[in-house]
Amino acid sequence: MLIVVLLSAGLLGLLMLNTALNEGSFELSRLKKQTTDLTDEKQGLQAQIDRNAAPDALARRARELGMVPGGGPAFLQDDGKVLGTPGQAQDSPPVKRPDDAAAASAVPAAPSAGAPAPASPSPTAGDDGVQIAPAPPATATPTAPHPGSGR
Repeated sequence: MLIVVLLSAGLLGLLMLNTALNEGSFELSRLKKQTTDLTDEKQGLQAQIDRNAAPDALARRARELGMVPGGGPAFLQDDGKVLGTPGQAQDSPPVKRPDDAAAASAVPAAPSAGAPAPASPSPTAGDDGVQIAPAPPATATPTAPHPGSGR
């Protein structure tokens, strides 16, 4: 009788161990699938970030917000000298490339320097509702170091 009880207890213990291992296997399988799904989502989001961070996408988004390319830059050295001649930003149409022909029809034209900006630009998925109107063109003034600047 003692041997039958010991064999029965051993079989029940083996059955419980097998059940616990199978549960762990199912959990491992579920976690692997979840990891794969999250990795795919991460790669998709990274690709979207890369597309939106491309120079042509940034330029297109800037045009949509009413921005124009900057004029000639000027640099201020440590000793107060100005390198270069600052220039006013000019609103001119961008140079068309052959591969941009299809994209140009989908992108609205940039507003000219004299034309008022649209009152409410169309928000996009990445836009948080902040509307930016372009500033009026600045007049070019000669840049000279201030006498009391300390440099």
